[in-house]
Amino acid sequence: MRRFVLLVALLLVACREPDRVEPQDYDAFWLWAGVAPQPVLKQARTIYLLDGEVRAGQPARYVPLLAQPPRLKDKAVWLVVRTDTLDWHDAVYARLLADLEAWRAGNQLEGVQLDFDARTHDLGRYVEFLRDFRHRLPPRYRLSITGLMDWSANGDPRALARLKGTVDEVVVQTYQGRGTIPGYDAYFERMRGFPIPFRVGLVQDGRWVEPPELKANPAFRGYVVFLLEPRG
Repeated sequence: MRRFVLLVALLLVACREPDRVEPQDYDAFWLWAGVAPQPVLKQARTIYLLDGEVRAGQPARYVPLLAQPPRLKDKAVWLVVRTDTLDWHDAVYARLLADLEAWRAGNQLEGVQLDFDARTHDLGRYVEFLRDFRHRLPPRYRLSITGLMDWSANGDPRALARLKGTVDEVVVQTYQGRGTIPGYDAYFERMRGFPIPFRVGLVQDGRWVEPPELKANPAFRGYVVFLLEPRG
């Protein structure tokens, strides 16, 4: 019987597509609002959990997406804020800082991650925003941001250098929607001198073959998998 079970397990491994992102192979995940938690989260060491969105308007407003703070004592937790504007006002900052303090109770809270699709030619303005944000953020919290692969190819090197010392990590997104962006390996060839510690963001069930030079990059810190709601 044991031989039969082992044989089945080996066949299942053999049938897996070698370039498909399988969550069970990783230990850090994004969990977005509206996506049901998956059993794989039990093995997670790090979870980036969406708390709310800052939506553009007159003025911009913070829209909470969680009914209450999480309680994940055995995980490193990041509070994620998705924003489509950099025109924040004091009420937005106040709400975010209050949520951080609420999350701090009962969690191993690492800090805050800002999810903003900063266009490469506007990177300088984003850096100014982040430097101001870092000044407002209590020193106990770390600052993470998501980043686009195009930053490494066409971003202003001076703007990227100014991110060093302001943000603690960049998670580079390699996907759009439910699929991996083609040609990603060419972008990572240009990240040899990237000045900030970075992780690579993958999408569940996306296609991914690790570029040969990635593990050798001293700034590379591993992967984060964006979990998806199963297709209906």
